[in-house]
Amino acid sequence: ARALTPQTAEADAIRFLVGTQSLKYDNQIHIIDFDDENNIINKNVLLHQAGEIWHISASPADKGVLATCYSKTSDSRVQARAAVWRMPKELESGSQESPDDSASTAQTLELLCHLDNTAHGNVACVTWEPMGEGRKVISLADSHLLLWDLQESSSQAVLASSASLEGKGQLKFTSGRWSPHHNCTQVATASDTTLRGWDTRSMSQIYCIENAHGQLVRDLDFNPNKQYYLASCGDDCKVKFWDTRNVTEPVKTLEEHSHWVWSVRYNHSHDQLVLTGSSDSRVILSNMVSISSEPFGHLVDDDDASGPEEHHADEKSKEPLQDNVIATYEEHEDSVYAVDWSSADPWLFASLSYDGRLVINRVPRALKYHILL
Repeated sequence: ARALTPQTAEADAIRFLVGTQSLKYDNQIHIIDFDDENNIINKNVLLHQAGEIWHISASPADKGVLATCYSKTSDSRVQARAAVWRMPKELESGSQESPDDSASTAQTLELLCHLDNTAHGNVACVTWEPMGEGRKVISLADSHLLLWDLQESSSQAVLASSASLEGKGQLKFTSGRWSPHHNCTQVATASDTTLRGWDTRSMSQIYCIENAHGQLVRDLDFNPNKQYYLASCGDDCKVKFWDTRNVTEPVKTLEEHSHWVWSVRYNHSHDQLVLTGSSDSRVILSNMVSISSEPFGHLVDDDDASGPEEHHADEKSKEPLQDNVIATYEEHEDSVYAVDWSSADPWLFASLSYDGRLVINRVPRALKYHILL
């Protein structure tokens, strides 16, 4: 399995969606609900008969809607396609008990619309407009960046605008993310070793970081609290942090993994917490506090500080806190292809490896209280 996403719309319960890949069996989407109080995982299965799932993303506005990128064989050629689906109504909220596997029959997803025009090539990923009403999505197909407008309750996808990579050779997008900043008008993409920023209004390129990594760039993510900051990872085993206003060199580089880094994710609330997953079978949680929105820790307001506290706040503000690796998780026995934070609980995250193992972990309690207090 490679495809993992948290449920983002109305996230009142801890839920992750996982897509499977199998040539032998029907492909499925597993809805994983985690009951934190009782430490119980509930699982429901939906059939995805269209093909093997390579990427999955949940609508930010409708908790029953998701998009998948999948491979489909036609005329003995494998094509990567994308579509938007709706899950059955009764599975939209996280209160469902998991049925007994042997007795239950898996339910099917309802196809809402396709997001591809085969003329554009193979779809690598789909990203939703972060703050929107779930009506705008971008798909990356070979060298094309396509902006879709979903109409009629997502049952129809209209191609609103597009842009293409230009240059020598066969250029292909590998991944992309829609920035939550700048009124959601910017998207970052990765293709080969290059990162690019695009303005979705004009579909023009706004920045380009050539040779951002020594080898293929696998994934990227925006800092949710600092509008110009972007993280990327790749096959050079590195994780790099960029300020898109000055792209000559990275602000910071992490070299903790010993094989390709497939996935990087900022914590949605506390942006010093960065997760990475790699083919070295490890998940690493790093504390990138020096380049976070609170590099001096949680500062005391002048109004609140008085007497000795005031002195303490001054002491604290002189020295930025140190970046470090918080924890390395080694519960996987295979390549970790995806990591992501829960949208409902900022201290909880999931990781998914090639063999289909999903591991749910939480930020160490001592660090949690250090950040909060």
